[in-house]
Amino acid sequence: MEVKCINYGWKFYKGWNDPLNLDGQEFANVSLPHTWNYLDGQDGGGDYFRGESIYAKVIDVAKKDDKDYYLELNGVSMIGRVYVNDKFVMEHMGGFSKFRMNITDILVNGINTIKVLVDNRPNDICYPQTADFTFYGGIYRDANLIEVNKSRFNLDYYGSEGITATPLLKDGKALVKVNWYLTNASDNQIMSIALKYQDEQILTEDIKATSNEFDFTIENPHIWDGVKNPSLYTLEAKLCLDGKVLDERVIRFGCREFRVDKDGFYLNGRHYPLHGVSRHQDRLNMGWAITKKEHKEDMELIEELGANSIRLAHYQHDDYFYDLCDEAGMVVWAEIPYISVHMDNGHDNAISQMKELIIQQYNHPSICFWGISNEITIGGETKNQENLHRELNELVKSLDPNRITTLACVTMCDTHSPLTEITDIIAYNHYFGWYIGEVSDNASWLDDFRAEFKDKPLGLSEYGAEANLALHSSKPEKGDYTEEYQAIYHEEMLRIFDERPWLWGTYVWNMFDFGVDNRDEGGVKGRNNKGLVSYDRKIKKDSFFLYKAWWSDESFVHITSRRYAKRASKKNIIKVYSNLNEVSLYLNDKLIAKKTGEHIFEFEVELRLGRNKLKAVAEGCSDEITLTRCFHEPKSYQLKKEKKKVNNWFLKDGVKYEFKFPKGKFSIKDKFNTIYATEEGKKLLLELIAGAMKTMSADGERDPEKFLKGVRKLIGGMTIERIANFAGDKISPEMLYHVNEELNKIDKPEK
Repeated sequence: MEVKCINYGWKFYKGWNDPLNLDGQEFANVSLPHTWNYLDGQDGGGDYFRGESIYAKVIDVAKKDDKDYYLELNGVSMIGRVYVNDKFVMEHMGGFSKFRMNITDILVNGINTIKVLVDNRPNDICYPQTADFTFYGGIYRDANLIEVNKSRFNLDYYGSEGITATPLLKDGKALVKVNWYLTNASDNQIMSIALKYQDEQILTEDIKATSNEFDFTIENPHIWDGVKNPSLYTLEAKLCLDGKVLDERVIRFGCREFRVDKDGFYLNGRHYPLHGVSRHQDRLNMGWAITKKEHKEDMELIEELGANSIRLAHYQHDDYFYDLCDEAGMVVWAEIPYISVHMDNGHDNAISQMKELIIQQYNHPSICFWGISNEITIGGETKNQENLHRELNELVKSLDPNRITTLACVTMCDTHSPLTEITDIIAYNHYFGWYIGEVSDNASWLDDFRAEFKDKPLGLSEYGAEANLALHSSKPEKGDYTEEYQAIYHEEMLRIFDERPWLWGTYVWNMFDFGVDNRDEGGVKGRNNKGLVSYDRKIKKDSFFLYKAWWSDESFVHITSRRYAKRASKKNIIKVYSNLNEVSLYLNDKLIAKKTGEHIFEFEVELRLGRNKLKAVAEGCSDEITLTRCFHEPKSYQLKKEKKKVNNWFLKDGVKYEFKFPKGKFSIKDKFNTIYATEEGKKLLLELIAGAMKTMSADGERDPEKFLKGVRKLIGGMTIERIANFAGDKISPEMLYHVNEELNKIDKPEK
């Protein structure tokens, strides 16, 4: 098999949707990977281009009669329709998986034209459609032309490599089952198998190719044992006829066993708490169109942090990143983008994306969990939704009975929901201490769950707080978006986890800031700022070093709040993070104090007017910053009052609609729970929720009051205006105006 990269020399026709009529149309010359939303998908406003565009490329092929030819596209977001020499070849729905098509009969000897119509428009058939991240459109991963013999490993089955290795550990041995899938196989063909560990040849064997299976045993196997020892075996399989190699595959696998029970995650028989981060694949000014260089940089940062597990949210990631996870010993949670809101018309797409994920990534030893869905009950719970979860779980078990199924529930999902009983294990996304409640509420929620469900495994799939690197405070508090509050939040979360080792896994949201074009929060447009590392990967926030102090064995010391460089206070608390047990702090070259402890060290210092040099030293490691004491701290350290979704009026069809906020009456500036506490307010809100539910899905009946029982935990303390702001363009100013009018009719209770 010969694989030729065809990433270069494409013409891009933005906003054009007729691949058979390109003459005279404006185009740009681009190379892959490419997305048309690399800038407008991160600049805020929720107005990034979601539409159809065309990629076109001319290829010169020396076609051979005894060969077949495939076009391989590794990532087309969201829907791709492929034409070769102006003939329609196939449509693929799903922006995250590899897909191939046999173009042999259409291809000619010489000049050929490939055109791909790419579509990231909103629809109700292809996931995701509702989520807190930008849906970047384009061909954002590699494209290849494959030349292969007529007799070969199967290239037509869900983008797979046509061979799997399934190792099982038993009695100190590894029992390995290898299965292969061929096209145009014959009885006189041989499958030549060679197994290697590093440079050591373990076995070689020739088997009749049409047997499709080979079982063997590895005595005293090298174990894939997480970040400390991620041992990998290499399997070479060659399809041969009369001594000639027709096709071959080289795959890797790892021998390991794992399980989860009420006391946590176990790897190779030992308790192995999963210290995890979540990862989105986009990058500043690149969107999803990243290369191996960016993937590798992400992995190096995750390794430096000391994590041993990654939740690859919320979709199938690039093949190369799964390879990196195998090599680094990361335990991986891989999932599909069945997220936020169930779509009845998306049933087939959820099934196909799950098949592609499992079949394409089956051989990776790093993957231990297949994720069914994420926060799917935000749009309410329905019978069709429940049925699809059961179908997905059964599908996973039929394709891969040896791995664990899971799902990420949102806070509002009742712990008695039938969805929590379908997968092998569950986890919850909680933002106590950020959107709602206090950080300590995480501990009480976890303890309440444990008290009621003593034998049920539980993980925390998301938790986090936002930090704008420009914002700082000596008295940080929830919602101020300062780097200092994010650090305090995570300090408390890590203490909570230490006290509850029975959690099977915890996953920080998020390892990196990422693009969400409809966001405008914390003084930054178009971004979720919950990352431990900045969007461009250039700055590690203080919280990054906090986790490194808890999780990493690499000795270091880090002085926090270095970007809080100008301070008015004479007395300051200087906080230092380190994984060493003794830290000394020097102020202007004078020793202030030496302290012993774990992870977090606090020192009280008095700064002189002007520049002050601080240096922390611990067992040969040091860190140094400069702080300036001034009379007034910069106003830029404080968050400016955020712009509201609406001001006092808007224009539509020449008519001016004015928002009114009469004294003694409710309005959109009142909190949800305050309104809901009144009889008339409750009636209005239930009517609004019932109406919204009808537009979300056509299946089954929904009880808005039951739905709100969980939702109120999340939105109860928010104003109607802020809730509308989170909803983005799904709630227009006109809709909000009419809600405000109805609220104006309701009297506020007397105090």
